[in-house]
Amino acid sequence: MEMKVIGFWGAYPEKGEATSCFLLQHEQFNLVIDLGSGSLSRLQHYIDITDIHAVVLSHFHHDHVTDLGSFQYAGLVQQQLKNLSGKIPIYASSDDQSVMKQLNHQATVGKFYHLTEPQQIGPFTFTFIKTKHPKTCYAMRIECGDDVIVYTADTAYFKDLVHFSKDADLLIAETSFYKGMNGAKAGHMTSEEVGQLADQAQVKEVWLSHLPHFGEHQQLLDEASEIYNGPMQLAYEGLTWQS
Repeated sequence: MEMKVIGFWGAYPEKGEATSCFLLQHEQFNLVIDLGSGSLSRLQHYIDITDIHAVVLSHFHHDHVTDLGSFQYAGLVQQQLKNLSGKIPIYASSDDQSVMKQLNHQATVGKFYHLTEPQQIGPFTFTFIKTKHPKTCYAMRIECGDDVIVYTADTAYFKDLVHFSKDADLLIAETSFYKGMNGAKAGHMTSEEVGQLADQAQVKEVWLSHLPHFGEHQQLLDEASEIYNGPMQLAYEGLTWQS
């Protein structure tokens, strides 16, 4: 299994970069998690649109889905060019039934993911947990063979996330605020809380993502490292984890 960062900013992309988007691959199955602002442009540096087999969305805040429409147009163009047959499935939660109108398109088909049992998508087994965020959002635990990746998506810290992340090989944790700040109302975590989560869940590696547009990001790393002493780094485009 391989996970690659495409976009890592929160709220909006810095110039030439993107907000939340990740490329998950195994045995020639290619899955995209979230399609944030600027992600479609950056994604094509690593994969052709016609080679994408599925998309999974954590929630419908703009910095996670803005490029959904562009992705659908791209698929339509490729269909017209006879480079893409069929429709690409896009998975989202069933909390808001109206989202199907956004997901169903000439080139894509909307699907609800299972919230009470594991969901098989290609070679990957997804388990979801509802996060603490103003917009309904789901963190993802992704298993493939013996490998486990957890993506927190957007969330404030909550205890159930520790069990959900337990023993993950890789934890991709949103880190929107610095130590001493309060991110709970906005539905985001601080560097200190990410360190606490990683330490208590005993994960093997951590990426800090959904990064803020203020302060020095190295400080986020330093503060999380005060609690968690395992391998940890700031997300950047192209950062890749392989099992």
